[in-house]
Amino acid sequence: MLSDVTHRILVVEDDDGIALPLVRTLEREGYDVDRVATGGDGLDRAAQGDIDLVLLDLGLPDMDGLDTCRRLRSGGYASGIMILTARGGELDRVVGLDVGADDYLGKPFALAELLARTRALLRRTLRPAGEGTAAAPDPADEAGLRVDVQGRRVWVDDTEVALTSKEFDLLALLESERSTVLTRERLMDEVWDENWFGSTKTLDVTMGRLRQKLEDADAPVRIVTVRGVGFRLESS
Repeated sequence: MLSDVTHRILVVEDDDGIALPLVRTLEREGYDVDRVATGGDGLDRAAQGDIDLVLLDLGLPDMDGLDTCRRLRSGGYASGIMILTARGGELDRVVGLDVGADDYLGKPFALAELLARTRALLRRTLRPAGEGTAAAPDPADEAGLRVDVQGRRVWVDDTEVALTSKEFDLLALLESERSTVLTRERLMDEVWDENWFGSTKTLDVTMGRLRQKLEDADAPVRIVTVRGVGFRLESS
């Protein structure tokens, strides 16, 4: 386990043959696990505010899992989402990431790989116990873009910007070395995992979402693509 803290995982999967062994495996690892079989029930359960990670099937009986993912994010859920699906095409992966998923695992999957990815997502999504409880910085203290690494929160002036875990990690890394070009390889290694075997389009999709959110918030920075190398955050 990651720590002495027990993390709660929500499994949204209608197939008992997949869900029941998965729930048993996660519980043996020490996680608290809730399981629902529909996207609507998943949205209702996540809205209670104590879910640390959602494992989300795409082929749900009441709504498409991509729509469920989109509605989770639009409803304010900011912790990890891992999509579990038999859809193996790269387009589906890109679309899943584009609507807010953090990771994508194709069925059938090895439980050992799922557990490794679960641990990695929880490390990146959750702050240590006792951190992140401080009040938001006084807007009068500092104008412009402010990144609270411990609290995993971002403000533009006095307005908080809602980011997914991967979007936050990318922004925090870029902000830590503002005006420096960070290579694609370094961003993938530090924000995803040095053992990530997925497409690097994952980075492009997530960076595109982050760029749009900063633009929508009128942030005084911009993300510049350095073709063939990586990305740079600079003052606008």
